[in-house]
Amino acid sequence: MATTIYGIKNCDTMKKARAWLEEHGVDYTFHDYKTAGIDKDRLARWSKAVGWETLLNRAGTTFRKLPDAEKTDLTEKKAMALMLAQPSMIKRPVLDVGGKLLVGFKPESYAAAVE
Repeated sequence: MATTIYGIKNCDTMKKARAWLEEHGVDYTFHDYKTAGIDKDRLARWSKAVGWETLLNRAGTTFRKLPDAEKTDLTEKKAMALMLAQPSMIKRPVLDVGGKLLVGFKPESYAAAVE
C-alpha cells in the first residue's frame, strides 16, 4: 500500500509524524510543499474528500498574517487559492495511505490506518 506524507520539512508536527512512521516500519514517500509545491487537482481531490475547512490551517502563522480582508468571508474557491499560493496554509501533515487521507497527526489514527 503506497503511503505519502505531505507537509513541510521543518514543521514540528511533521517531525513527530515522520518519526512515528519510521518507528512503526512504515515505508513512505515525503512530499515537501516548500520544494515541490502542490498541484490544483490534488488539492481539489483532498478538498472533496475531507473538506476545505479541514485542510486550511487557520491557526498557522501564514494564515494569521494575512490581511483581514483575505481571511473573512472564506469560500472554498478563496481558500483553495490561498492554499495553492502558499502551501504552508495547508494543515500538516496530510497522510495518504492507499487513497485514504488523514489530516493532522494523531498516533491512534495513524495506527488504525497503517497497521
